[in-house]
Amino acid sequence: MSVTIDKILAAAPATTRGQPTQLSVDAKGERLAYASGKSIFLRSIDDPSNCKQYTGHTAATSIARFSPSGFYVASGDVSGSVRVWDAVEAVNTKGEYHIISGRINDIAWDGDSQRIIAVGDGRERFGHCITADSGNTVGEVTGHSKVVNSVSLRQQRPLRAATVSDDGSMCFLHGAPFKFANKANDLHKGFVYGTAFSPDGNLLVTVGADRRIQLYDGKTGEPTKNIGEGVHNGSIFAISWAKNSKRFVTASADHTVRVWDAESGENIHTWNLGLEGAVNVGGQQVGVVWARDDLIISLSLDGDLSYLQTSSEAPVRIVQGHNKSVTAIGTGSDGQGKSVYTGSFDGRICQWDVETGLASVIDGQTHTNQVTQFASIAGQAYSVGWDDTLRIIDESANTFAGSVAKLPAQPKGVGASEGRVVVGTASGITIYSKDQLVGELNTSYTPTSLAAAGSNVAVGDGNDVRIYSLDSGHKLSEITVIKKSTATISTLAFSKDGAYLAAGNSQGKVFAFKSADWSVAADRWSAHTARVTSLAWNDAGTHAISGALDTHVYVWSLAKPAGRVKALNAHKDGVNGVAWVEGSTKIVSTGGDASVKIWSLSGLQ
Repeated sequence: MSVTIDKILAAAPATTRGQPTQLSVDAKGERLAYASGKSIFLRSIDDPSNCKQYTGHTAATSIARFSPSGFYVASGDVSGSVRVWDAVEAVNTKGEYHIISGRINDIAWDGDSQRIIAVGDGRERFGHCITADSGNTVGEVTGHSKVVNSVSLRQQRPLRAATVSDDGSMCFLHGAPFKFANKANDLHKGFVYGTAFSPDGNLLVTVGADRRIQLYDGKTGEPTKNIGEGVHNGSIFAISWAKNSKRFVTASADHTVRVWDAESGENIHTWNLGLEGAVNVGGQQVGVVWARDDLIISLSLDGDLSYLQTSSEAPVRIVQGHNKSVTAIGTGSDGQGKSVYTGSFDGRICQWDVETGLASVIDGQTHTNQVTQFASIAGQAYSVGWDDTLRIIDESANTFAGSVAKLPAQPKGVGASEGRVVVGTASGITIYSKDQLVGELNTSYTPTSLAAAGSNVAVGDGNDVRIYSLDSGHKLSEITVIKKSTATISTLAFSKDGAYLAAGNSQGKVFAFKSADWSVAADRWSAHTARVTSLAWNDAGTHAISGALDTHVYVWSLAKPAGRVKALNAHKDGVNGVAWVEGSTKIVSTGGDASVKIWSLSGLQ
C-alpha cells in the first residue's frame, strides 16, 4: 500500500491591507508565482489545480519572481533572506542570501537572468544588488530614507534600475555595477507602491497612494508626463506592462483594474471588481500582472485571482481559496466524497470540487473567527467557530442559510446524529434540530472533542472518552467511560456505520474501539510525534487516516494494526484536517500552509 500526491490545490496569495502584493508570470505566460504563508506556489494559469509548492523558507514569504529564462525563481521572506531555486520541480535551492534585516518587498531580475536586486524594509540598508548564482555584490541601493516598496530592472543594455519608496521618491540606478544616478522626489505625494520598465526598455512608470501615474524615459529616468489624473479613486497598488510595450494595467484600492494606452495616456478599458453600492474592503485590488496578450490576472485583498480579458466586462474566471491557516475540513452529506468544505483561521469557508480542484467561497455571512469543525447531514453542512456560532450551509445553493445558532460557549467539536446536530462546547453539550436548540447537557468537565454516529455520542474528557446515548427526546445518557489514553483526547471520529470509534491524543497516539462493547480494536497506531488534530474513517470502516501537528499524514489498517502508510511533511506548520474522498479511493488533507492536497492510494489492504 502506498500514498502519492495527486493534486496540490494551492493556497491563495497572502495579502496585507494597504500594501501591494507582487505577482509574477513566467516568460511563456503559463505559470503564476506568488507567496503564501512560508511557501511559494507556482501555479498553472490554465489549470489552477496543477501546482508546485516550494517550502525552503523558514519565515513567512513575501515575494517570488520568475527569471526571464524561466528556469529559476527568486523568492524573499520577512526575515530578509532571498532564495534562488529551480522553477521546474521547485525543490533544488541554488543559493540563499541574506539581503536586509527586514521584509523583502520586491525582487527584480536582469535580462540575462544573472543579477537580481532585492528591496524592502531594512535597518542598515533598504536593498542590495547581487549575482543570482553566487550572491556576489554587483551594486547598492541608495537614495531612500524609508522602506522601498518596489524595484524594476531594464531588460536591455545599458542596464538601468528604478526603486520606489514610502518616502515618495523614485531613485534611478545605472549599472552594472548598480549605482545611484538621479532621483525624482517631488512628483508623487505620499507612498509610491509600484514601478515597472516597459518590455522594450523605452519607458518607466510609477504609481502610488496619490493615485498618480507617472511616466519616465527608460534610459535616463527623466520624467516625461503624468496620466490618468482623477480617474482612480483610491491608491494604485500595482502596475504591469503588456508584452508589446504599448499598454499597461493598474490595480487600485477603488476596486478597479484599468488598461492604459502608454502613448496617448487614455484609459481604454476598466473592470470594476467590487460589490455595487457596498463598502467591500476585500474587493480592493492589490496586485496585477499582464500574463499574456489576451489575459490579465488581478488579485483582491480577499485573495481572489480574477482572470480578465478586454473582450469581456466581467472576469472570465475567479480562482478562490484560503490565504490563512486552514483549521477545519469536512465532506458533503451526499456520502460520495465529491465535495469538501474547508474553514480557515479568519473564518472563510470554501467548498472544493475534488474532480476539478477548484474552490468557491460560500456566499453570505460567514464566521468572524476561526472555524473549528464541520458536520453534514441531509443536504446541509454545519460549521462551528470561535465566534461561538453554529452556521448552516445549503449544499445545493452553496450559500449560508439565513439562520445562525448562538452557542453558549466556545465550540470544541460538532457531529451529526440521526437528523440532529450535537455540539460540544466549553460548558457542555448542546443538541440542535437545524438552528433550534432542542437539548442540552451541562457537564462537570470541559469537553475537548466530540463525534456522533447513530444514537452514540463520544466526548473527550481530559484523558478519557465518555460515551453517551442520545434518545428520540434529545436526552443524553452516559453509557460508559473509556480510560485508555495517557494524554488529553484531542480528536474523535466514528466510522460511517458507527461500528468503530477512533480517538487521537495530544501525544500523537491513535486508538480504535468497537462500539458494540467499547473494547479496544487497535492500540498500536502511535507514529505521530505531536498532537493528533484530525481523524477520518473510510466508507468500509477498515482503514483510518490521521493528521497531526508533526506535519505528517498516516493511513492505518484494522487488519494490520502494526503497519501504516505515511505521507511525511504533508503540510508545513502542521496538518489540521484529513478526509476521505471519491468513494474512499483518495484522501484529502489541509493545514497550516493554507493549501489543500489530494492524495492517491494504491494497494489498500
